[in-house]
Amino acid sequence: MKKCDHAAEREKILASAISPVATELRLLDAGDLISLIRLESYGNLADLVSSAAELYFHPGTINFGAGGEYSLEWSGPPQVVLDLEIKPKGVSVYARLTLADTQAGIEIDHIAFQTPLENPEANTEFLERSLQEARFVKTTPPMALAS
Repeated sequence: MKKCDHAAEREKILASAISPVATELRLLDAGDLISLIRLESYGNLADLVSSAAELYFHPGTINFGAGGEYSLEWSGPPQVVLDLEIKPKGVSVYARLTLADTQAGIEIDHIAFQTPLENPEANTEFLERSLQEARFVKTTPPMALAS
């Protein structure tokens, strides 16, 4: 799938916002997550994602999506990919969260703004504000470096 010009910046914003949730999910045993995916126990996965997200975000902001996948090979560490629906006010983001042995990553599949603005940068800023407002503990966004 071809990415838009603003995808990388939006993925950075999303990754920064949900990093505590990914950290909580990485505390779970990879074998347990893999078995839940393999057995299609999506209700249990949804509960785990909700439990991790409710520590940092308002209810309903981050939900388990349509499924997941995993990689479990003899030659490397396990890797789990979970579909997520991230819905702060005014935005719906469908993404895949990759959990690996020492890190996590996020890839946006689709993003929809309820009232999109003509300027893509303004939409990106709206995404950042919306994610910030959906958090229980507000943090100040990093200041831009002077040129």
